[in-house]
Parts: sequence; structure tokens; C-alpha cells
Amino acid sequence: MFNSNLQLKNKPTYLALFFPVTPVLLRPALACPCFWLPCLESIMADDSQRNFRSVYYEKVGFRGVEEKKSLEILLKDDRLDIEKLCTFSQRFPLPSMYRILVWKVLLGIIPPHHESHSLVMKYRKEQYWDIHHALHVIRFINDSTPQVDVFLRIHQLESGKLPRNLAFPLEPEDEVFLAIAKAMEEMVEDPIECYWLVSCFVNQLNSKHKDSLQQLPKILEQYLNIEDSRLLMHLKACAAMSKLPYDLWFKKCFAGCLPESSLQRVWDKVISGSCKILVFVAVEILLTFKMKIIALNTAEKITQFLENIPQDNTDAIVSKAVDLWRTHCGTPAHSV
Repeated sequence: MFNSNLQLKNKPTYLALFFPVTPVLLRPALACPCFWLPCLESIMADDSQRNFRSVYYEKVGFRGVEEKKSLEILLKDDRLDIEKLCTFSQRFPLPSMYRILVWKVLLGIIPPHHESHSLVMKYRKEQYWDIHHALHVIRFINDSTPQVDVFLRIHQLESGKLPRNLAFPLEPEDEVFLAIAKAMEEMVEDPIECYWLVSCFVNQLNSKHKDSLQQLPKILEQYLNIEDSRLLMHLKACAAMSKLPYDLWFKKCFAGCLPESSLQRVWDKVISGSCKILVFVAVEILLTFKMKIIALNTAEKITQFLENIPQDNTDAIVSKAVDLWRTHCGTPAHSV
């Protein structure tokens, strides 16, 4: 707590960081500690679990300064705490230097125990190359096969879904795999790491999130009605609600829709357990391009536009979507 005799240099400038009024208006009131002291004490009480520097940075708008240190503390544990890593990923964007490691742990590619990471990845590499060799032998792949197609054939063979020959057309689930693989390939340099991330991410979507993903179009309509009922009415009037690019948004998790920097932040939330973030990204896309959508009068034109949205402000769209998600779903408790 603050001492009532505490002296602060340049009180108006310093305390203006904590009060949404101008320094000129602050000066008369700040002359009296009984005005500003309870406010500062309240701020410190609310953030009693965090140091003053963390509070200071957050209040002046520099979010994330201390979060990297919190994650580093978590990653130093001999046995990584999956629940805490999930909570961190839900609450904060993962630092790029740790993102792949955290994703590998959360997707079960490597175990929580640090000492096992190298050995398990060695086995993963051997498994990858064994299947890769087998596909070469049966002539499903060759040296000129695109990397994402190699990933698909390995995944098909592993899951017992390899077609009898290459002439068989791709299934819808194969198209989803390829879209996610193409996006992941932009994020991950190592092809073997990339394969396991894609394969395990797709498996997570098809198991843990399977039932939830089917409900997302209906949930989207509910939240869009809350945020902008007029826009919803326009989409219904154009018979567009049933023709929105749900596969692109929900099954492919915006792979092929959002650029890498934006997509990573969305996948942080999905991989750590919340596929509902996808709904709020879709809602925010609709809200952001509301005027353009209202100017279109057919479902086909609306869908075509939404499948190829401008890429210049997607980071802002994702930031707003995360805020909207927190507004409606709350913020997970952070125990670091």
C-alpha cells in the first residue's frame, strides 16, 4: 500500500497515466492526496498478484511486456503444466519464439517432461521417414511431390485412409488438411515438425472439437444478432446465412483466409482449447466489412467477397475478435 507521505515527482504527469482526464483538469484535485491516494491503492489492490511494473505497463497500453517472462517461468518447470500453458495461451498471444514449442506440448507431439523431448522427437522423425519411404516404394510420392501433398499421404497412411491409387479424388477432409498444411508450412521451417503439428492439429479438430465445430454456424447467428441485428437481417434477406464460407472459417480454421501473423493468434486459442474464438473472428469480419456486405444484394456476391477479404487490417480484426470473445465468454484465470 502507498504511504500517505509518499512524494511523487510530477504528480499530474505520473498520475494522469491512471486517470482518464487531462492533466490540466487533474491539477486542482491532485493537490490533495485524499483524492488520488485511494485510487492508486485500489489499483494496487486489484493487481496484488502482479508487481508494480506490470500494472504500470498495462495501464499505459504496453500489454504483453511481462507475459513473456511469465511464460518463461512456466517453461522452466521440469514437468510442464499443461493446464497452465492452456490458460496462458487463452489469455495472451504466445511469443513467436516459444509458439511452436507450446503448440507441440499442447497437441501431445512431445510429452510434458523436458528430459523426454529430444528422444520423443527422434522417434517422431524416424516414424516420419519410415512412412515417407513406404510411400516412395508404393509410388504414392516422388521427389517432385509438393510437401503438403507428402504430408497428406503420410497422414492418410497413418490413419488407415490411404486410397487404393492416386486416381481417387480428394475427400472434403483432405481439402481441409491441405489448407491447414499450406498455412502451417508458412509458419514452421522444419518439415517434420510441420507435419506433426498439422496432423495432430487436424486430429484435435476431428476429435476434441468435432461436435462443437458443427454448432458454430448457429452460434455465429446468435452473436451476430446481439452485435448487429440489422446486418443479420440483411444476410437473411439475401439468403446468405446458409451460404457463408463456414468450411473456410470453421473447418479450416481460417487457413487460406487470414495471413500468417493473424492466423497464429487465432490458432493459439483453438489449440489451447477454445474453438469458439472462430465464431468471434467471423463476427468481427462481418462487422468490419458491414458497409461492403450491405451494398451486395446476392448470397453469391457476399460469399465471394468473404472468401477473399482484404488482408491489410486482419491483425486489427483478430484483436477486436479476441476482445469480443472475452466480453461474451470471460477471461480464463491466470495462475502464473
